[in-house]
Amino acid sequence: MVKSCWNPSAVGDSGGRVDGLLWCKDLGQHMYGEFSMAVIQANSMLEDQSQIESGPLSSTTSGPYGTFFGVYDGHGGTEASRYVNDNLFSNLKSFASEHQEISADVLRKAFSTTEENFLSLVRKQWHVKPHMASVGSCCLIGIICNGLLYIANAGDSRVVLGRSGRGTKQAKAMQLSVEHNASIDTVREELRSLHPNDPHIVVKKHRVWRVKGLIQISRSIGDAYLKKAEFNKEPLLPKFRLPEPFQKPILSAEPSVLVHKLHPDDQFLIFASDGLWEHISNQEAVKIVQTSPRNGIARRLIKAALKEAAKKREMRYSDLRKIDRGVRRHFHDDITVVVVFIDPNLINGGSSSYFPLSIKGGRFAAGAGAP
Repeated sequence: MVKSCWNPSAVGDSGGRVDGLLWCKDLGQHMYGEFSMAVIQANSMLEDQSQIESGPLSSTTSGPYGTFFGVYDGHGGTEASRYVNDNLFSNLKSFASEHQEISADVLRKAFSTTEENFLSLVRKQWHVKPHMASVGSCCLIGIICNGLLYIANAGDSRVVLGRSGRGTKQAKAMQLSVEHNASIDTVREELRSLHPNDPHIVVKKHRVWRVKGLIQISRSIGDAYLKKAEFNKEPLLPKFRLPEPFQKPILSAEPSVLVHKLHPDDQFLIFASDGLWEHISNQEAVKIVQTSPRNGIARRLIKAALKEAAKKREMRYSDLRKIDRGVRRHFHDDITVVVVFIDPNLINGGSSSYFPLSIKGGRFAAGAGAP
């Protein structure tokens, strides 16, 4: 089915539009349905990166076909999330070619290779750009291929499934990703079990749990200063340096992986960085998607989150919109949302007039503004 409707010479519509601090692609087509994508910038430099790749998932014509989604929430700078955005998918394609399939093992190998190569880059630039050792990125990916949904996550981004309920009109929210944030009891327990001789492996500072008192997440790409002791010294800034050397990595790049067989009741997926989930619950997000037009739905979710952020600060949403990047970070984080609609007819082998797609979110012009 896939090859019969495939046109290798076609180029997917990669265009989005920019409105001040908002980037959006209101509606597009992937191999198995439609999607909507939006990014709002809060940091001085956008640290969130994202992408959709629909078509060949390997480097060979005989390899698997499907759709890949990625949300990469950077911290400490833009370098790690940009690196992941530029390299993770190509690494995945290499392993998919080697194995001639998509599998949990292929996803894990793609994460591992991306991590190793980024740490090699940090090592090469250590004396010129030591700050690279303190830059990292959460990494959430999803792949739809052969009726299966593969999810791999390192960090605290999240993907939620909207599934039509039995005997009710309301779609049910099902969280598919496992998060790695020290605010979660099981994450703190995991860290303590991995580091039984370190009473300070998790520390509560200013009412927030942090790994070594420095970072909230326990898994990421990058953050070399908490993975390799060689980077936890001068010329790294003192605020990142630990008082005592460590013998084994404190953070990990190992993703939590889920393989889910798609069901006819599975209607849509919401991939988003934690900036969305700080303000909107899983069920609230699913309800907004279910009860709103598809066109611009990712932008609508961001607007709902910003309205909540303004409410928490006892200010009007219209006033929040006027705040420029940098200062905006005091009110909310960068937020990336990708809403993926699933057409069961296409999942099960129906015909499609679909063409290849490659799109990266958040190609910004400077300026203020918001949805």
